[in-house]
Amino acid sequence: MDKQYSIREVSAKFNLPASTLRYYEEVGILTDIPRNSSGKRIYLEKHINRLKTICCFKNTGMSIAQLQEFFQYEQQEPSHIDDILKLLTNQKNHILAQLAKMQHDYKHIQKKLAYYQAMKTAVDNHIALPNWQDFKCDN
Repeated sequence: MDKQYSIREVSAKFNLPASTLRYYEEVGILTDIPRNSSGKRIYLEKHINRLKTICCFKNTGMSIAQLQEFFQYEQQEPSHIDDILKLLTNQKNHILAQLAKMQHDYKHIQKKLAYYQAMKTAVDNHIALPNWQDFKCDN
């Protein structure tokens, strides 16, 4: 039998408020959650796996509408394979653009850090301050 999780356990496991889990159920991206005799939700491994996918996709910037679309397509994968591939390819391209922007921003932070480290060295050693133009990023 599958391990069972309470809403509190799932909330802690994914660092999500219980209200978010209920919202995911309400919008149809977390489905088929049984209840115990007192009406409390019982999450199973399939829900944990679905939440891993939801969190992964959300972390890449996928919207709730896109998640709904994906999981709707997934119900009939063979007949929606082109739709699934298009959605995931678009998301991959979105991630690649984010990564490129982050790389650019990371380089800028590195140059700023080098500049301020050089400034600290200059101040500590009572020498001329560095010139930002020597560190500046190319845009």
